[in-house]
Amino acid sequence: MALAAPALRRYLLLLAQEHLEVRLPEITSLLSLCGGQFSGEQEIRVNSPFWILNIPSEEMARGLMKRTVCAKSIFELWGHGRSAGELYASLRNYPTDEMLPYLQSDSTYKVHIHTFNKTLTQAQKIKKIDALEFLPFKGKVNLKNPEHIFWILEDYGMNPNNVPEDPIHLYFGRWIADGQRELIESYSVKKRHFIGNTSMDACLSFIMANHGRVKPNDIVYDPFVGTGGLLISSAHFGAYVCGTDIDYNTVHGLGKASRKNQKWRGPDENIRANLRQYGLEKYYLDALVADSSRPIWRKGMLFDAIITDPPYGIREAPRRMGSQKETVKSVERSTENHFFVSSSYHLSDIFFDLLKFAAEYLVMGGRLVYWLPIYRPEYTEEIIPRHPCLKLISNCEQMLSSHTSRRLITMEKVKEFKDQDENSYLLDGQYMPYRGHNSFREKYFSGVTKRIAKEEKDNQK
Repeated sequence: MALAAPALRRYLLLLAQEHLEVRLPEITSLLSLCGGQFSGEQEIRVNSPFWILNIPSEEMARGLMKRTVCAKSIFELWGHGRSAGELYASLRNYPTDEMLPYLQSDSTYKVHIHTFNKTLTQAQKIKKIDALEFLPFKGKVNLKNPEHIFWILEDYGMNPNNVPEDPIHLYFGRWIADGQRELIESYSVKKRHFIGNTSMDACLSFIMANHGRVKPNDIVYDPFVGTGGLLISSAHFGAYVCGTDIDYNTVHGLGKASRKNQKWRGPDENIRANLRQYGLEKYYLDALVADSSRPIWRKGMLFDAIITDPPYGIREAPRRMGSQKETVKSVERSTENHFFVSSSYHLSDIFFDLLKFAAEYLVMGGRLVYWLPIYRPEYTEEIIPRHPCLKLISNCEQMLSSHTSRRLITMEKVKEFKDQDENSYLLDGQYMPYRGHNSFREKYFSGVTKRIAKEEKDNQK
């Protein structure tokens, strides 16, 4: 006889109002990591800071909040409505036996009020709290260190220029846990020993690790490791991390510094020092100087997640190692007499090489998370690179300018890699549309030039 599924409880999620597109994939990924799933019955208004989730247990809700950087807090939802009357009616219908364990006479509590898009006076807040006197509170109020915290949350809509007199949604619930928003500040790039011009923002680094469902004892790989910013977020969640990069100086922490008023990198500016800074050095496997287009790994499924930010070619055209026959003109010299010959590496080739590598080296169910640059006037979903071994999980846009953006792509390995899959992307015609983005750099600067010209023209009027 099959066991009955655990009854779902309703929880209210309070989200931060930034990186709106990546919030739903992050929460969905983390629920699946905790053993739950995201159902179509969830009450989601994508841009709203308030989401109602059906979750099997408080333990799972706490597990979600131990990882998320998109959500601020989660509450056991006792009641909600579109008016105060609806909220109170909803609270009266909530099972009393579910409330009583948190309202005992030997307990302490406080009620907190949170409003979105409106500020209330203290007198208004007290009036709203007093209106809940019909609830069977028996404990004592303790504003400094209560055992239980209850929240009234009011939503006054998304338009700051048209704030209604009364809230459009009201919620009441028991606070369960806060998210990991403090990681954004504690891991800020501004405080980091070793950074580069393109070091990933801390918030986005943690979001990428969450999209990748990184967990303790995973092995996470970044083929364009740079200064190792993406390794840090995965290591924070207990994964062992490694990477490669074609730039010898960056991998070894040598050469010119990226910081203002500093000419050369110091002895403690390297990837290992970054992880040591956060007490994560034990999770650092290594970083190698290598060309991502020429895999150096033994055959087999090695990595639980591949999380990376490939070069877009904005500051300079991407390069890969070549032979003397490919080019003699572009010999580059690196520190300590390290020489290599480089050749052009088109964006289309970068991303299809990345997908092919992920299809071969990810474990089954492992995830590839990467950023894809887009010229917005030409964007269609057909230009997202695909591979028969990888399933597209999410595709989220982050604006870079009026005409360019980058999309955070998450894919999951669903099929074992076979030799015939190596060049399968060439067979279905899907490779051709994306080749137009090899000129992303030219289109990016073309838009910048046009914008500057327009601003100069407007200033002359």
